[in-house]
Amino acid sequence: MLVKAPSPQTSALPLPAFAWRIIGPIAAAVVVTLLILSPFYGYHRDELYFRLLGQTPAWGYFDQPPLTPLLARLSTELFGDTIVGLRVVPALCAGLLILVGAAITRELGGRAGAQTLAAAGLGTGMFPLVVGHTLLTQSADFVFWTTCILFVLRALLRGDGRWWLAAGAVTGAATYNKHLIVLLITGLVTGLLIGVGLAVRGPRAVFAERWFWSGASVAAVLAAPNLVYQAVNGWPQLTMAATLSEPINRIMFVPMTVALLSMGAFVIAVVGWRWLSGRRETRPLAIATLVTILLGWASGGRADYVAGSLIFAFVAGCVPVAAWMERRTARRGAVWCGLLGTSLIGVAVALPLLPPAALGYSPNEVSRESVGWPRFAAQVAGVQRALPPGTVVLTANYGEAGALNRFAPDVPVYSGHNELWYQGPPPATARTVVAVGLPPAELRSRFAQCSSAGAVDHGTGVPNEELGLPITICSEPHTPWPTGWTDYKHAS
Repeated sequence: MLVKAPSPQTSALPLPAFAWRIIGPIAAAVVVTLLILSPFYGYHRDELYFRLLGQTPAWGYFDQPPLTPLLARLSTELFGDTIVGLRVVPALCAGLLILVGAAITRELGGRAGAQTLAAAGLGTGMFPLVVGHTLLTQSADFVFWTTCILFVLRALLRGDGRWWLAAGAVTGAATYNKHLIVLLITGLVTGLLIGVGLAVRGPRAVFAERWFWSGASVAAVLAAPNLVYQAVNGWPQLTMAATLSEPINRIMFVPMTVALLSMGAFVIAVVGWRWLSGRRETRPLAIATLVTILLGWASGGRADYVAGSLIFAFVAGCVPVAAWMERRTARRGAVWCGLLGTSLIGVAVALPLLPPAALGYSPNEVSRESVGWPRFAAQVAGVQRALPPGTVVLTANYGEAGALNRFAPDVPVYSGHNELWYQGPPPATARTVVAVGLPPAELRSRFAQCSSAGAVDHGTGVPNEELGLPITICSEPHTPWPTGWTDYKHAS
């Protein structure tokens, strides 16, 4: 059915025009929609954490590179310390993803119809909307991955090695957001090594180009501070990678991959991968896509960690699918109904459109963990303020600490979770703590006296990770804080 689709763009053929009059409005509409809906539900726990870390910028943190917390800091400085201000950046990233995705489709020879299909699929894809609505590390990561792929495509298909410099710059910059870009680079190198021929020369010839190695050098130089930080601090990212690798991730990897965009978009992505792998010019990239996804599964990571490769396969698939649609008018309706029709559920799940009472049944964990934080902070702060001066709050996770910092800034809060443990223990003078989410039995072994102050009730009834957690008042620690702080350290 798709055998006669046009070959990917090469330097010998003119590029189709970029459909600005169509793609621009689609991207703008998505950004505006995300900004309008940005206040709803509330901050996600990761956003509260990034906002908190952004108050003390650093070259790196125990659980992540510095970029996303820095974006949180810049957002609040430029647009105000509000949830809307914090979410300007992810909304803009969603718009950029649409533009870059359509540019990849164009690079592969896709005309306006193919570019429009790509933009529509990305603009209604479940996970692009999730990370466009909420500031997560994947918000910028999608843009980095797709931009890197775009520049690699231009280097290979146009025969212009200078694009390797651009790809190297993007790769190096991406390491300041997430180190997962290494998976993409591993896949690309593997694809170039074992791919069967480019249009003019074999893929192994790329390794003889000075531009390729210049691009690799640019990536290495830009990423060097990250490497130095990891080495000096005992390679904390390896610890976090082991913590995040769970067997359930491998079980859910395939269904999550299908759901990342939509069922219709996934079908187009499969078509795109077959189309890429059947052509000499793009076979290395097809291999790279498969290798990257397999590495994501084998490492026990979540499917969204390598979603950039799925997005590439999808926007590539829009080229042969659009060509197939052009042969018969009836096919257009079938493809558009299949793409947008299967996106409806994903849009409803991704955006804050469901009533809070329905979130308990939603597969979108981000939404569930975005409700009730003001009420949570008020409840815990109320307990702390009723106790003697000098009482501190000790939280089990960074979301709780971030919520108190945002909604009850007068309350001193500490946590042993991830990077917050490194910010230090409570002062030695702190003899009383309000512990949130920590097991009462463990607390009783560390303090002379402990009593219950109830359980978390964030007021929404949504069964998320916070609902029902114990609140415990403890006094007179058995061990001085500087000595006993190690007991509170945990990563997840």
